Amino acid sequence: MTERKPRLSEDWLAVWIGLGIFTLSLGVLAGVDLLGWGVNTNVWLRPSQVLTPASTAYAGCPGLLSLLATYLFLLGATTLGAAALRVKIGQFVCGFSIIFWISYACWILGSYAYIAATPDKRAAMGISWSLNLTAEAGFVVALIAGLLVSNFLPRFAESIQAAIRPEWYIKTGIVILGGLLGVSAAQQLALAKTMMFSGLCAMIVAYLIFWAAVYFVARKFFGFNREWAAPLASGISICGVSAAIATGAAIKSRPVVPVMVSSLVVIFAVVELLALPFAARQFLHQQPMVAGAWMGLAVKTDGAAVASGAIADSLICAKAEEADGLRYEKGWVMNTATTVKVFIDLFIGVWAFVLAVVWCTAIEGRAGEKVPVRQIWERFPKFVLGYMATLLVVMLIAIKWPGLTAKTKAAMGEANVFRGIFFVMTFFTIGLVSNFKKLWEEGIGKLAAVYVVCLFGFIIWIGLLIAWIFFHGVKPPLLGG
Repeated sequence: MTERKPRLSEDWLAVWIGLGIFTLSLGVLAGVDLLGWGVNTNVWLRPSQVLTPASTAYAGCPGLLSLLATYLFLLGATTLGAAALRVKIGQFVCGFSIIFWISYACWILGSYAYIAATPDKRAAMGISWSLNLTAEAGFVVALIAGLLVSNFLPRFAESIQAAIRPEWYIKTGIVILGGLLGVSAAQQLALAKTMMFSGLCAMIVAYLIFWAAVYFVARKFFGFNREWAAPLASGISICGVSAAIATGAAIKSRPVVPVMVSSLVVIFAVVELLALPFAARQFLHQQPMVAGAWMGLAVKTDGAAVASGAIADSLICAKAEEADGLRYEKGWVMNTATTVKVFIDLFIGVWAFVLAVVWCTAIEGRAGEKVPVRQIWERFPKFVLGYMATLLVVMLIAIKWPGLTAKTKAAMGEANVFRGIFFVMTFFTIGLVSNFKKLWEEGIGKLAAVYVVCLFGFIIWIGLLIAWIFFHGVKPPLLGG
């Protein structure tokens, strides 16, 4: 019996589910809170702190009830998607339920204060130390859990195969992410036009210099083919997970390629988060905006980049007051890091399209053969359309109706609850499809070597140089000044 063709691809399902969640979140703008019951995962010391509803409008809702409602909502949405994929519904429901609950447990574990709290949050948490890993540590925990299941319980992993769909989950999360980045971009437009221009210049450098350099190193010195070199270049030089997934879709690489790159991105982002803010405090306390831009250029995941900016903000403000008697307004270092990171993120969709065209015409096209436009369209990652749509809609609302900015931010915060869950399920299912033996055969050791050489060999230092060129001499306002 032949397998029936899916009604929709995972790519299009990611667009429609992501846009559906995004649209529901916009109810806040009309005074109708449709997603505020979604569960928010907090950094916690006591179990009672970890689960809360996303909106204060549902403050009376118990955290466990909020979590159950979130599970049922996502189960319903993804089951409709599974029907469109012509997957056996019973198998999918069972598999998705297992994946959701294990993934969420990993996220809760990774959000424990002694693991996740960053230095700027420790005092409020009443603790004197932590591993500084941010709540994104939950992604790493989920990845490890998936790897353990894949390698030691392969039959169990096989039994939930119908719901092991990391690309579908990550693409849906990226569509939702566009709205959150749109809020950040619009806020920065209102706050600091100088930072926006400099951030744009820094973004161009990240794509035109970093990407080409990493691609060259991966091909020339480590012998990777184009299928590996392109997602690796995007993951190391641009925006980590999102860029690696988008690039892999654009060039139609095997799923294992962006999956492995994404795993390395998260691990190395933790290393950067632990080191760079303290280096910035020591050497850049007299150039705080340079420090912020450096965090945005060098740290390759959104959460870690913003967290690095927040840590550097606190450390540098304290150092500047201690060493120079300058009391800077807090938040500007973090905003600079966010601005640069947002501009880098904004261009992911455009870059994916450029790569799709290049791969169709210059790399895979044959001499004398004209590549039809339809082939480029078929190769183009459709979820990027959803990402760009949510980003542009939110930017338009925030810029055209600035009075709605607070409500727009609240709406995207609610949507981001679901984005986070899709991301953590992605990392768990990444682990489920990753066998250690196969990973080694595919060359994960060489991938890590490329990452080390490129990140610590030139990306961090060129990023610092670019940050210095565009932000040198730009200072935050002084308190009382």
